[in-house]
Amino acid sequence: MARTPSRPSTTRPQGSGTVSDDGPTRVGSRTDAFAELARARADGAMVLLPRMLSGLDRRIHVRQTVREDHENRILTKAVDASAKFDLMAASPFAFFRGTCLLFYRDMAGEDAWMPTVLTLGDVHPGNFGVSPNKDNAPVFGVDDFDEAFYAPFTWDLKRGATGFLLGAQAAGHGTGTQRRTAESFLRGYLEGMRRYATDLDETAGQMGLDDAPPMIAAVLEKSAGRSRAHWLAKKYLDEAGRGFAPSERHEPVTSRVPEFQDLVDRYVEVNDFSAPPRAGSMRVKDVCIRHGQGVASLGLDRYYVLIEGPAQDGTDDVVVEFKQARRSALRGLVPPSGFELEGEGDRVAHAQRVQLVGGDVFFGAVDTDDNSFMVRERSPYKADVDTGDLSKAGWVEYAGICGRVLAQAHALSDEAGNVDHDVEPAVLAAAAPHDLFVEDVVRFAVEAVDRLHTDHESFRADHARGAFEQVDRHYR
Repeated sequence: MARTPSRPSTTRPQGSGTVSDDGPTRVGSRTDAFAELARARADGAMVLLPRMLSGLDRRIHVRQTVREDHENRILTKAVDASAKFDLMAASPFAFFRGTCLLFYRDMAGEDAWMPTVLTLGDVHPGNFGVSPNKDNAPVFGVDDFDEAFYAPFTWDLKRGATGFLLGAQAAGHGTGTQRRTAESFLRGYLEGMRRYATDLDETAGQMGLDDAPPMIAAVLEKSAGRSRAHWLAKKYLDEAGRGFAPSERHEPVTSRVPEFQDLVDRYVEVNDFSAPPRAGSMRVKDVCIRHGQGVASLGLDRYYVLIEGPAQDGTDDVVVEFKQARRSALRGLVPPSGFELEGEGDRVAHAQRVQLVGGDVFFGAVDTDDNSFMVRERSPYKADVDTGDLSKAGWVEYAGICGRVLAQAHALSDEAGNVDHDVEPAVLAAAAPHDLFVEDVVRFAVEAVDRLHTDHESFRADHARGAFEQVDRHYR
């Protein structure tokens, strides 16, 4: 019997991107390479950053990064993944919101000498809003913690200045208003830090009706006047009030109630959660899949769980969200700080506990065999400032308010967070002279917006050609 000739021995690369005998495999990511780049830059090495690329090199970098960031969603053909790409193609601002990883790879290792705080990670005009506090009263503050990470304080300011400049641009305002909006955000932040360093107590609570400026007070008053029964009937419940009504956004999966009752019970246990009286015994009444919400999180698993209220008639039920937590875009890109956070759901829950004083009592995290979920309440109080209605002066005013709100979130890093130094004086000293600091960050934002428009055009052209229906693969 003839022997099959043996193959010559070969040495293959280890880790992601290896090639199997069955053919090409997908490239897992360039995460390790960018982490090495970030460490080198943080150590003072002169390195080439992706934002220095141009032409075809930049276009391919954008394509590869978007594919990497959405690899699982592309491979699993997640229902909302293609909708996210369509949404990102529709406007530069949506593209900005959906490409945190692209933005932060351009900043790898940046500002290593600056004071570390717990950053929000994705600062832009839409990530400030009204939510319930521990007493179930509406308050205004930061309200999206998906990307939160310990990083130099400047990372939030650069992302935020870019977001506010781009937001004012998307609203149709000229370059003067755009720059004034970004400047107002930065000066509001520095003003807030100065006040927290002297006479203002960052632990006193979030912005409520008693201390909110008129623009925010109007949103708070409107939120406080909403009826839970009306909100539930209009947005969620079927006519009998027994469960979720099917719609384009809500897909009831009532058969999974026992599964989610077990998940809720585990959430209560691992978070040492004491349910408020309005949540009764935390009995799961119904479950639905939530489609089409957000931009960055489109294509991730998101469920709404209906908890039966004390009245048991559908008028006072509680809606609790279980949202798949993903890896922060900042992980591996920030300068090493020693404040690493493990567990994606726990990281998001940690940020909420630190950055909001007496926030949503339902906020927490729970893991399954396959996913890590962050948990929070969906409330009738949930609302945002309608930036589409803001005048030029309104944009400038709103940006300043959000800057002061972000200052409070950062100032809490050494009160409830892991930072072991006094944040406020360190930030104020690092940002001196303040006029020059504001000018530098605004210049960064202007350049980032110009680059984003070019990236967006590349993305649109690639998307039209089906570039994001597949992932990158490594061939022999």
